[in-house]
Formats: sequence, C-alpha cells, structure tokens
Amino acid sequence: MREFIVEADGGSRGNPGPAGYGSVVIDAATGETLVERAEYIGVATNNVAEYRGLLAGLRAARELDPSAAVRVRMDSKLVVEQMSGRWKIKHPDMKPLAAEAARILPRAQVTYEWIPREQNKHADRLANEAMDAGKRGEQWDAEASRAALKARPAASAPEPSGPPGDATAGAARAREALASARPAVATGVRRATAAGSATAAGSTTPAESAAGGTAVGSAGGGNVATAVMSGTGTGTGTGSGVAAGDSAARAADLVTDGDSAMGAQAATGGDAAKAGAAGSGTGSGTGGSAAGSGTGTGGSAASGPVADSAAGGAGPAGDVRGGDVKRDADRRAAHAVAVPASSSPSVGWGAAPDLGAPATFVLLRHGETPLTPQKRFSGSGGTDPSLSDVGREQAERVAAALARRGTVQHILASPLARTRQTAGAVADRLGLEVTVDDGLIETDFGAWEGLTFGEVRERHPEDLNAWLADPEAEPTGGGESFAATATRIAATRDRLVAEYAGRTVLLVTHVTPIKTFVRLALGAPPESLFRMELSAASLSAVAYYADGNASVRLFNETSHLRP
Repeated sequence: MREFIVEADGGSRGNPGPAGYGSVVIDAATGETLVERAEYIGVATNNVAEYRGLLAGLRAARELDPSAAVRVRMDSKLVVEQMSGRWKIKHPDMKPLAAEAARILPRAQVTYEWIPREQNKHADRLANEAMDAGKRGEQWDAEASRAALKARPAASAPEPSGPPGDATAGAARAREALASARPAVATGVRRATAAGSATAAGSTTPAESAAGGTAVGSAGGGNVATAVMSGTGTGTGTGSGVAAGDSAARAADLVTDGDSAMGAQAATGGDAAKAGAAGSGTGSGTGGSAAGSGTGTGGSAASGPVADSAAGGAGPAGDVRGGDVKRDADRRAAHAVAVPASSSPSVGWGAAPDLGAPATFVLLRHGETPLTPQKRFSGSGGTDPSLSDVGREQAERVAAALARRGTVQHILASPLARTRQTAGAVADRLGLEVTVDDGLIETDFGAWEGLTFGEVRERHPEDLNAWLADPEAEPTGGGESFAATATRIAATRDRLVAEYAGRTVLLVTHVTPIKTFVRLALGAPPESLFRMELSAASLSAVAYYADGNASVRLFNETSHLRP
C-alpha cells in the first residue's frame, strides 16, 4: 500500500482576522513533495484555518491515491487530538469541519501525529504566502511559491514522540547531531530540529543544558524555557535573594496570597551562606522582589548534563558563539547520549535516551483573589476566596495562551474556589473537563489565615520564628507544616505520574504546591522555598521520566499576562 504524509497548517492575523491555510502531500517512501495547496479564506480563526488546511491536504491525498495510507502531521494539538477522538469537539465552527475531514478517507487509512512548529515549516510558509496574497487582493499562486525552497528536506534523526516540553526533544537533537557527523545513508521527509518551542512546557538544547546552568530564577516574559535549569559547570551570577539582617518588612513583601514563606527566613537573621545553596544564577520576578541566590558556583545546584564542555564551563546557558560552536556542542552532547548504558550515570545527558515520553506537568498558579495584592496568608484553612476581577482576566489570558500552544491533554485542579475557577476558564477554551484532586490543595496556615506577615509577627512571634527555621514546624493553631506539604505533594506526584504517563497535564494549584513540585524535582533543600517568586496566573512545568528522573522545563512564565 502506498503511504502519504500530509502536513497542514493554518493561520489568522487577528484570530479572527485575515486567514489562510497551507498543506503539502509528501511521498513517505521517497520524501518527494507531490502536491502543495494553499488558499486565502477571508476572515476566520486560527483553528478554522487549520481545519481548512487539513481538509485540503486530505482531498489532495485522495486525488493521488484513494487507497493510500495517510499520516497527518500538524502542529495544532487541538486538531490532532480532536481528529484522533481523544478530545471532545464543542465549538460549533469546528464540528462540521471535523465531520467533513472524517468523511474524506476511511478512518482506518488515516492517522494523526502532533509535531512541533519547527517541523511544519513547509505548510506554515504556504499558509503565510496565502495570507500575503490575500492582503494584496490576490489568491495564492503555486507557480510563484517559494515555500518548498525554504523548507529543504534533509536526513532525519529519530523524532521525539512526546509533547512539547519533553527533554526527549533535546535527546533527539543530540542524536541528530551525532548522525550528521557521519555520511548520510538515507533520506527522510523532514529534518528533526529541536522540538518543544512555543509551548506551556519549554525545552532546552544540549548546548544550553551543558553550559553550566542557573539554579532557581523566575521570568516575567519572553521565552523562558531556560528559566529553571541545572548544570554541572561553574558560573557565577547575582540574585536578589534576601540577605540576613534585612528588615522584616522586606521579607514580608515577598509574601503573597498563599506565598507564606518566601524570603521570610532571611528576616529572622538566617544564615546568609544558605542563599547560595541552590547554585548560582539570576532570579527575576514579576510583581515583587526576585528570588534567587547570591553569587556563587553552580556546580552543586542539581543534577545536570554529563559535562560542561559544550560551553567551556562558563557563562550563561546557551551562550555559544557561531554555528560551528553550536554544532560542535551538539555533537559532544550526542556522544554523551551514546555512552553505553553500563557506563552511563543515572541522570543527565548520559542517561538512557529512549525512556519514552514523560509525564509532563504544566503547573498553573490560580489568578488573583482580593487577598493577593494585600499579601495575606491564604491557604486551605481560610475563607476560600474567589477570583477578583483581575484574577478572572488573568485566567482568561492564560486560557488563551494555552489554547494557542495546544499541548494540554488533561486538566486537574485543587478543590478551592480560586483554582477551580481558573481551571474552568482554561477548560472552556480547550474543550476539556476539569478533574478536582485534593492532593493539589494549598497548605493550611492555621490561625495565620487572612493575616499579613507583619500581623503574624506581632501576634505569634515565637511560632513564626520556629516555622521559618524548621520545615517540621506547624503554623499557630495546628496548620500544615512544609514537611507535611512535601509528603503530600510527593504522593500526589507519584500517583499522577503513573496515571498520566506520556501525557501533558495541566495542574491548576497554588504557590506552595507548585514550589514544592519544583523543589522536589531539583532535589533542593526545604529552604529553597524561601527563594522562589511565583506570580499569580504564572506557568511552570516539570517532566517526569520512566527511570525516576525529573526535568524542570519552565518556571514563573507570565508573558501571557502582558496586554
């Protein structure tokens, strides 16, 4: 049986706005481009344009050979999951398009595969050519198209099978670099470039990972795929972690809704040397003082790549100069991947590369409540406030961002009102259901619920000092200690990793659970909770692998909140 690959894409400049689609049919055996299709379709949404591209590609494949097997590859997670039958189709504009696509060829002949946008450039450029033509008042002209020239096929390395944000994407890139150092023996359909871009969970390249990483930092916008990384190289950086002797007011400024411990230890005269315990790096936060370490070496931050040779062991992650340097770095990392399992360390780039797709947790902190800007303790033992107007707007913005990225397959939420409301906004946009999970609930702050840090210090100074110094200490009135929270989150993590192996899951939860997920993934000490800043409606991500290792892929991403 003959086999075709259909790559399709669509775009809208305004969403809805002027829209177009592109699709290409490729011979799976030879990699030859057989058909290109593109069209300007007027004003439409991104999703409608993507479906129109799928329809055009399937029709073209049927015209070539109605009995052929067809593998559809798209960077729209929405279309792929809906056409695969794993996601419900709720939007009225999508239902007739999906039904029409299902009728073009027998269901048994068509399979659907999500690919990163980087691997869908041919169809993407066709769609942009169609939109450019529409802007000129014309239709797309196949004779004038240069999309195929700009998307040259090359020898293909094994492509990562997991969702965006998987570290397997970096391993695939490394194996590709190793393969490129040898004579080519076969041709493929599409070059497997670094995967995981433009998603709730960002990925890093081997060169970035091997550069000697930052410890724990936070970012307020832009591409923050490398916001949290670990490395074995040396490198120094500066952070705005609160030093011993700073005023209680400074430390209290880091305490936000539920963010009860962050930076507070320093106000009690804690050991300033602990500020560098998590490694070197630069921390920058949104809406408050950044949480980061002081200067120091990052060699002991957390388990990272096998060696820092890719970047000479100095400088920020990804600081490489020139294409040759980057290729050399990729090849060196690839050799680390190729080390026999018997001699490989249990973590980093030397670990077994074929562990399958990880369970990827996209960690979303809920939007603001009325208590958030007042920096009051707000855990599971208080009044359970709902989102404020600002918080509802934040929830809509993050929902739109996640819909654009199209990687989330399941949504779980803490049982508290603010998380359920935030999760509901995302679920409505993605067409998914929300599962409430009690393991994601915020810490119970006992008698401190509703109070500011300063008010707690005035009323319960001894209890507060004990709580700041010892993770086993409970808040006044018998709340939950950080040690107990960590035990609960670890159990929740293990249960969900087993249940959602190989899937991307959005966990809508709170400050302390999210920081605990990150702390446990990094193997950082309990006091690291005091040195992380986490904004309302921010996104973080952790990937969990079959061998028990974890990779922090994103931390405190807030670019979606900007107008």
